[in-house]
Amino acid sequence: MSEINIKRRYLVFGSAVIGAGGLLMSSIPFVESLNPSAKALSGGGPVQIDISKIQSGQQITVAWRQKPVWILRRSAEMLKVLDSTGLKQKLRDPKSEVKTQQPDYIPAEYRSIKDEFFIAVGLCTHLGCIPTFRADIAPDDLGESWQGGYYCPCHGSKYDFAGRVFKGVPAPTNLLVPPYRYLSDSTLEIGVSPLKKILNGSDSGLG
Repeated sequence: MSEINIKRRYLVFGSAVIGAGGLLMSSIPFVESLNPSAKALSGGGPVQIDISKIQSGQQITVAWRQKPVWILRRSAEMLKVLDSTGLKQKLRDPKSEVKTQQPDYIPAEYRSIKDEFFIAVGLCTHLGCIPTFRADIAPDDLGESWQGGYYCPCHGSKYDFAGRVFKGVPAPTNLLVPPYRYLSDSTLEIGVSPLKKILNGSDSGLG
């Protein structure tokens, strides 16, 4: 074999190796593009929470669809406050007549499936700030008439222990109650309605 042919074969082989390497490197972004993005992974599937350890009067916060969701275990004293006629007279929508703020299966007054547990998206309905949980009675900054609930520090909106908005504040509606259901006495699932059914092996999409 002549020296020219030998050099030609090495040149072709080297080009093939470089080309294969380039193909491999260029395929990596393509393979990566097949994996679900962080945005897709955080798209908002149902969230299950163990509520058995929440104490009476205690509230916890969980994330659902990148939003804070409150789970409040209301005490007997909190429920008594909600029954107060004096409180209801101060509320803009005491009977939860704005239907977009809670699923149809949620009772209007306590705004919860079970009286003891209140679940709501923790965003003020004014401009989306996060209200603070204020269970203290008649604090100096909220006045003697304050019986507990939620206070938004951004613009002063107030809500009771059922997320019902007070009159005379910037927030236009009650706090949003998300779809949820109980899987057991100790497990709550947020993002799924109790009316959800399985049709032909797939979710019906209710809730």
